[in-house]
Amino acid sequence: MSLILGIESSCDETGVALVRLPEGGAMPTLLSHALHSQIEMHQAYGGVVPELASRDHIRRVLPLTEAVLTESGLALADIDVVAFTRGPGLAGALLVGAGVACALGAALDKPVLGVHHLEGHLLSPFLSQDPPQFPFVALLVSGGHTQLMQVNGVGDYAILGETIDDAAGEAFDKSAKLMGLGYPGGPALSKLAQEGDPLAFKLPRPLLHSGDLDFSFAGLKTAVLTQAKKLGDDLPARKADLAASTEAAIVDVLVKKTLAALKQTGMQRVVVAGGVGANRLLRAQLNAACAKMKVRVHYPELHLCTDNGAMIAMAAAMRIQSGREQPAAEYAFDVKPRWPLDSLA
Repeated sequence: MSLILGIESSCDETGVALVRLPEGGAMPTLLSHALHSQIEMHQAYGGVVPELASRDHIRRVLPLTEAVLTESGLALADIDVVAFTRGPGLAGALLVGAGVACALGAALDKPVLGVHHLEGHLLSPFLSQDPPQFPFVALLVSGGHTQLMQVNGVGDYAILGETIDDAAGEAFDKSAKLMGLGYPGGPALSKLAQEGDPLAFKLPRPLLHSGDLDFSFAGLKTAVLTQAKKLGDDLPARKADLAASTEAAIVDVLVKKTLAALKQTGMQRVVVAGGVGANRLLRAQLNAACAKMKVRVHYPELHLCTDNGAMIAMAAAMRIQSGREQPAAEYAFDVKPRWPLDSLA
């Protein structure tokens, strides 16, 4: 058996986890994980401040490592592989996790493995109580990424469609900021939307009838700005309606494009991963639409939708298990702030 320590530090969450990789091809299992969110620290600035994010990762990563070891009843000497997020993400934040991981590997004389952050999200539903099976269509909706992918196996990914400007998460956050909802905007907008009428405002569904599987949400953000200006002094009273209409427009595009991807590929299984995958309306509408098509939908557990160390350790375990990649005792590291997921082998 192999014990894999995973470290996530790509943006504004510091995550550490331990995953056990059994012999004989059984599914890796999560033993323990710990997470620290920097949301409160960044709220005063209305968004993530990269330098502050990096400094906070430095403070948090070793105490979190100690916490997961204590929870699992294991010691540093028991670790067989140290995995870390190599990219994409904020360069300074990535360097913290990479540096700590490689230092631990060198000190313990254990191999290390750099992991793609989005592959971590993509494989995170395998940590759930209802893990998927390959192949499947994946809707990857994290903060800065919106992609539809055909996933045939670990490391075998083909992009079916992706955003050409703002991602869905950015549309949530930027629209929320236009409404004065603060940071983080997406969850605040979704919460307020529950009190509003999704049909109150007719907002655009960009590229909904484009005939391809690409996304575009910049025009929606502009439409929200225009509507907010039209409302003027009435905006506070209509804010819930505008939030509900905005959320409905984003979800409508995500659901219909996902259904189109299923028809195009002929697949009978969908995986939704990334922070936006926790959205209540998205889950309800996608579940209902896929049930009519007799298509299975899989999500990560709600507490694992955000960035976390468990998904990094799991992705490393699955890459090792599949033979796609093996960890190495090489401790000169680099990071990849920009790293296309379909470039993985």
